[in-house]
Amino acid sequence: MRNLWDSLVLLPTLAKLSSRVPKNPHTAWERYWAGISHTGRGGQVLWDAGAASEQERYEEQIRGQLDPALPVIDVGCGNGTFTRWLAGMFPEAIGVDVSGSAVARADAESGDVPNARFLAVDATADGAAELLRAEAGGDANVFLRGVLHVLDAEERARLAANLHALAGRGGRVFLAETDFQGNRFQYVAHLGADRRGIPGPLRRAIEGLPMPGHFGRRECRRVFDPAAWELLAEGPAVIEAVPMKSGGATERIPGYFAALRALN
Repeated sequence: MRNLWDSLVLLPTLAKLSSRVPKNPHTAWERYWAGISHTGRGGQVLWDAGAASEQERYEEQIRGQLDPALPVIDVGCGNGTFTRWLAGMFPEAIGVDVSGSAVARADAESGDVPNARFLAVDATADGAAELLRAEAGGDANVFLRGVLHVLDAEERARLAANLHALAGRGGRVFLAETDFQGNRFQYVAHLGADRRGIPGPLRRAIEGLPMPGHFGRRECRRVFDPAAWELLAEGPAVIEAVPMKSGGATERIPGYFAALRALN
């Protein structure tokens, strides 16, 4: 009964907050990042926990599947937390994001990482693959964290086509996505929302950004056609979000990872 009551109490609040989201996703992401004043574990960005534990869980797969001699492109880099981490494993890390404000913040936060740089690019757009291949000097590895689950089916298809061209023969793709198996109320409750209120970072995401879905094994096969992609590895992941409950521990969201190679 408590979960049902919490859902009924949250329903009008979630509806009101969601109604504020700009219809154009580019506008939504730009407005969101333009309004951010602090990042990191205690910051305003829901998914920017910067948890070493999450990075460590990815590192074995990244080192085992991606070519360390090639640059890596971090698609949907936000403020560059993972781009800076990837720069320690590859000769160059290029963070790209659809929001110019996100890229400006990433630049500002990455001054001590000489082999990381950032570009405002919509990776789903026509011509994005050619632009990024030119920036990388040819084939590149690709890293995505928490990107595909906020795209619609058409955007996912365009992104996969661009990643295929960007990776080429030598590059590989590593992705990690949230794959929470529950409804919207269960998801926000998992992240700390209840009848008493919604934590600030979660509220900011709900009222500013497109509604997320989930992305797991089934979605991966749908987006990355086995006729065009070889699945090298896959499995469960844990996406860590900033702390939003008492105790200060990061919020752990069930997820999915995959490593893929483009078939040419």
